[in-house]
Amino acid sequence: MKNFKAQSWIFPMPVLMIGTYDENGNPNVMNAAWGMISDVHEITISLSNHKTTQNLLYTNAFTVGFATESMIQACDYAGIVSASQVPDKFDKAGFHQKKSEFVNAPVIEELKVALECKVKSYKDEILIGEIVNVCADEEVLTDGQIDLNKLKPVSFDPIHHMYYSLGKPVAQAFQVGKGIKNEL
Repeated sequence: MKNFKAQSWIFPMPVLMIGTYDENGNPNVMNAAWGMISDVHEITISLSNHKTTQNLLYTNAFTVGFATESMIQACDYAGIVSASQVPDKFDKAGFHQKKSEFVNAPVIEELKVALECKVKSYKDEILIGEIVNVCADEEVLTDGQIDLNKLKPVSFDPIHHMYYSLGKPVAQAFQVGKGIKNEL
């Protein structure tokens, strides 16, 4: 095996789009890749100081959308441009928003699934949010459930700095291992 020293690599790495309102009620969005579900109804995201972090501390709320194949250009733009320098980057990215029903943050209409979150804590550049609702556009549902083949979320490859589509299903979780379990 080849050693790479300590790296911030995990696969797949989601491409999270953090939506907030500023002190004037203007929507903002940023691209963040270092996040994960950390407990039931909880998400943890590593965020250094940005306009987004200032906003979420002001409103005590944020949304998390998921970058998709069809919106990858706008999502990448939201990660390379700062709202501190381009205050209307939300609009320039081509995003539209509606106010969350559950928290004081924007739901980005073009991103078909959103976690609506309250800030639990933000310390040492680690944001912990309580997920109070998940909303999804009807167009990405099959039989009332979110369908990843319709959503088409992307992941980030931190080694090559590339975005990748999620692939085809390979096995049913909590079922495929039963073949080994039953042999024992």
